[in-house]
Amino acid sequence: DKNHESCIMHHASTQSLFGIIQGGIYKDLRKRSLEELIEIGFDGYATGGLSVGEPKGEMHEIINFIAPLMPEDKPRYLMGIGDLKDMLIAVEAGFDMFDCVMPTRNARNGTLFTSSGRISIKRTEYKADNSPLDENCGCYACRNFSKAYLRHLFLAKEILSMRLNTIHNLYFYIDFFRKMRDAIKGKKFREFREKWETLLQ
Repeated sequence: DKNHESCIMHHASTQSLFGIIQGGIYKDLRKRSLEELIEIGFDGYATGGLSVGEPKGEMHEIINFIAPLMPEDKPRYLMGIGDLKDMLIAVEAGFDMFDCVMPTRNARNGTLFTSSGRISIKRTEYKADNSPLDENCGCYACRNFSKAYLRHLFLAKEILSMRLNTIHNLYFYIDFFRKMRDAIKGKKFREFREKWETLLQ
């Protein structure tokens, strides 16, 4: 296709270009989409059109179906997936990259991720809690502010609340993936996954 060729030529020296695999929950369409994208040739391959309302089981089935078919020597990108449990499944299937608004959107709504699981900072139990949000976290919010103060900021609708919560959640996600990579290198991914699936229930 001339449009694909011109697009690839235009981006060849400036940035990586990914082909996006579509096909909904239909395996035959996903496979056909991938095969045709491979014929064109891209720097990486992305799976799109998931986590758009389909049941989790069907999404996981497509993730586990399509990942092994994607070229192993190119980045494999799962678009729009940000739930930590879903990403654990996707990493085990073979995906390398993700993007999602979940850490920032949850931060704005007062839902924060910690090494003990997910918490809602607006809960009354944190009203007089002067402990850090997460004692195992090295982010700016955890090193400098208490749960009580973060709760106060959120309830007062201070813009600082969204900033601190976002800093924390993004730090948590980055650290989560760093630890996941270490677990993979140490051949302990299964234990890592089981631990976090329990914490995230």
